[in-house]
Amino acid sequence: MGTITRITLDELRNRPPLTEEEKKHIDEIVNTDFSDFPPLTPEEISQLRPWYEVHPEWVKMMKGDIHTKIDMDLLAALKKGGKGYQKRLNQTLRWALEHGCPYIG
Repeated sequence: MGTITRITLDELRNRPPLTEEEKKHIDEIVNTDFSDFPPLTPEEISQLRPWYEVHPEWVKMMKGDIHTKIDMDLLAALKKGGKGYQKRLNQTLRWALEHGCPYIG
């Protein structure tokens, strides 16, 4: 059996890609002993969520280019915070979507 090594997520992200040999070795691993993982109850299963909901910061959102017109007072308010106003616009729209804005969704 190999050695277990603990690394942080940042260390994992900065590792070089797996070689074809490493990928093949991983594909050959078969685990049939699940005795250390008891079956989940229906209540526990109902509380499971997809990884991308638990860690949305890991999801690389696809971006789309659009051309739109925005009221100048809104644009000025977004730009008031300095560089990064497009990110703030995205955050504002996402907040509206997640909080039931009737104009979105």
